[in-house]
Amino acid sequence: MAISYKKLWKLLIDRDMKKKELMAISGVSQSSVTKMGKNENVNTEVLVRICLALNCDIGDIAEIVLPERQET
Repeated sequence: MAISYKKLWKLLIDRDMKKKELMAISGVSQSSVTKMGKNENVNTEVLVRICLALNCDIGDIAEIVLPERQET
């Protein structure tokens, strides 16, 4: 099971916002944004800060990616 932050990057594009602006308004560190760029796990507090800053829900910025099942 993995997490994807593609929704966050699309939201930033739609709002014409740069990652640096996101860091400034949310107080999220560059290392956390870098981890999210690699679809790595981050602390829930980071996700909450981003949601509060962007006035959105967690489902608007992240999603769980399930592995594809192979038919036998």
